[in-house]
Amino acid sequence: MRKAKISAGIITKNEEKNIRGCINTVKDWADEIVVVDGYSEDKTASIAEELGARVVKHHFEGDFSKERNLVMENASGDWVLHLDADERVTPDFKKKVDEIIDNSKDIDIYKFKRKNFFLGHFMQDGGWYHYIPNFVRRDRVKFEGALHERPVSDGKIGVIEADIEHYPFQDISQFITRHNRYSSIDAEKMFKNEGLSRLNEVKKKAFGRTCKLFWKMYVKKKGYKEGIYGLIFSILFASTNFLIWTKYWELCQMKPGLTERSERKSNG
Repeated sequence: MRKAKISAGIITKNEEKNIRGCINTVKDWADEIVVVDGYSEDKTASIAEELGARVVKHHFEGDFSKERNLVMENASGDWVLHLDADERVTPDFKKKVDEIIDNSKDIDIYKFKRKNFFLGHFMQDGGWYHYIPNFVRRDRVKFEGALHERPVSDGKIGVIEADIEHYPFQDISQFITRHNRYSSIDAEKMFKNEGLSRLNEVKKKAFGRTCKLFWKMYVKKKGYKEGIYGLIFSILFASTNFLIWTKYWELCQMKPGLTERSERKSNG
């Protein structure tokens, strides 16, 4: 039996369809379960409490690192496994952790592979089967980054050779809804940090980078091996970049004519 205590931390917002499946994969293994819930309007919180989780309610502010750090502040385990409600912890993962965790004195962060499924199909190729560093030592790590949050520490990073399964999209509408929300967060952050941009730069990034991203996912990372799933996913994923830049352009229009004047000036 391992001596180290493990907390499972889950961030939720209207996840009543997923939360039970997630908690059921860790409730007989983790020493505690902490759910940071963004004031869900469905039964997410009550289901989590029914299954033995401690629920901390916190209005979501568009910053995932704040949510992750709030999990850490409310957890008591030596280690925290950060999860989303649509993830499932496999028996192999739990076994591997139990075998190594008590001998991990110099390691602050463990990364492991997330086995992503798109419409029920495992996406082995296309760049969507990759490592994520979401198993961390509670008292030595902080998360940084609003949307694409990452753990930060002065310690070493280890590897757990086991997967966690991820079922983020049950249908295409869900993909579009989620990335519509994420793209708004990215666009607002970009506008805040960079201000107005020349119109020709917006055109270049909206079109050119979107095409490059599709090429990267579908060709370079061999998304074509996944058949029709790879094609549809690569198009949808690349289109998120187009959304970010068009929403950024839309924010620029709050200062009427400035992007156009900057464009004319740069060309004249």
